[in-house]
Amino acid sequence: YTISRSPYTCDIEILLRTIKQEADLLLWSDGVIAGLHNSPILYMLKAAPLTLYALKNDILARGLYNYFSTDIFIISYTEFVSLTEKNQQQIAW
Repeated sequence: YTISRSPYTCDIEILLRTIKQEADLLLWSDGVIAGLHNSPILYMLKAAPLTLYALKNDILARGLYNYFSTDIFIISYTEFVSLTEKNQQQIAW
């Protein structure tokens, strides 16, 4: 799964209801806002059967690095490619 828009403009609850088993979720573009430390959205994501990732460049571009949760794996573009190879089917939100 990927989230590229602000979590405040898409229905995260619907996304979470579609997840039936352990899955990977990548936050990128404005989706990295969901990874802010102590945000209500982050608590929802952490309660789901998800491994959370976020693109480092998108976090840095928005000045959010110092406010970002340590519960999320921060990855490079190279690691993003590896993640897409691992998850050949993707659902974008």
